Amino acid sequence: MTDHVPTLPGDAPCRVTVDLDAISHNVEVLQRYAGDAAVMAVVKGDAYGHGLVPSARAALRGGAHWLGVAQLQEAFALRSAGITAPVLSWLHAPGVDFAAAVRQRIDIGVPAIWELDAVAAAAREVGETARVQLKVDTGLGRNGAYGADWPALVEAAARHVADGTLTVTGVFTHFAFADAPHHPTVQAQQVKFADAVHDCERAGFALEVRHMSNSAATLTTPRAAYDMVRPGLAVYGLSPVPDIGGPSRFDLVPAMQVSANITVVKRVPKGQGVSYGHTYVTPRETTLIDVPCGYADGVPRSGSSVGPVLVGGQRHTVAGRVCMDQFVVDVGDLTVQAGDEVVLFGSGAHGEPTAQDWAEATGTISYEIVTRMSSRLPRVYLGEPAR
Repeated sequence: MTDHVPTLPGDAPCRVTVDLDAISHNVEVLQRYAGDAAVMAVVKGDAYGHGLVPSARAALRGGAHWLGVAQLQEAFALRSAGITAPVLSWLHAPGVDFAAAVRQRIDIGVPAIWELDAVAAAAREVGETARVQLKVDTGLGRNGAYGADWPALVEAAARHVADGTLTVTGVFTHFAFADAPHHPTVQAQQVKFADAVHDCERAGFALEVRHMSNSAATLTTPRAAYDMVRPGLAVYGLSPVPDIGGPSRFDLVPAMQVSANITVVKRVPKGQGVSYGHTYVTPRETTLIDVPCGYADGVPRSGSSVGPVLVGGQRHTVAGRVCMDQFVVDVGDLTVQAGDEVVLFGSGAHGEPTAQDWAEATGTISYEIVTRMSSRLPRVYLGEPAR
């Protein structure tokens, strides 16, 4: 990241700065952990708030073979941007336009027979063979075919393969406790997944990929890599296992920085209440600054009186309640002026708080901190332009 405050788009008082070179670097690191397995960079949720298309291109530049998204709109956006790399989309509801997905050669993650049949119907409509990957629930209890539904899904897929409407290109699942690598479910899910893979192989499917490892498993459970790993959070330089180690423990570089410029500086006496409800009262004569970034921008309201920021090279804490568009910081006797930069979080390399610091302060996870940054905040990209 750079110490220079980027020129603001228009009059935006707060922005998200994304280091694309960091994303490329992180994918290179994850490939080393993956060994011979391919890397699918997960770019769902607007690339965890970093920007879908620029982040996807940076990940591909770093060596990612596949891209993963939750929703087809995300996959279509990648194709519209000219990205031709393999894409898997895995979370759909009835009524989704599978025909467009078939035409654009997007792999469709399928957890249920209704969806398999809908994809097959779309393939017949467009006269092309659909690419699907079957998802099995091995213990998360969420998306994926569970129990007796799994062999029924495999059998139904075999019928569609036989009539030429689709090909099964992969099988996948998701860990429940990958961030606790010694938890017994980690091994139990691997056993169940191995059985599911064998089911697909016995059915004669020409599988291209078998995958179950998210970021945490990629970094801590190499035996689960199979043909491909599927990291998300780690692509953006954040540790999925903070109890084991932070980003530097794994040679990851956080890619996102959120910063704003002070709008108002005022000197107030001891006993001045601050923000709604006066939940913070100044303990002495002090300087307050107004920071133009609030919960409409993605700053957690739970960061009221606990969220850390960097001002003038010093750590300070949000004073009182976070408002929709702004919050206040008590900076004591620090000399500041309107326009000075306030860093909410970044890589931590220059003493600024990290997304993990905000997560711990607000009782959540770093995933939520970065993904909740609003589209109202312009994204400013650093590093080699993504081609």
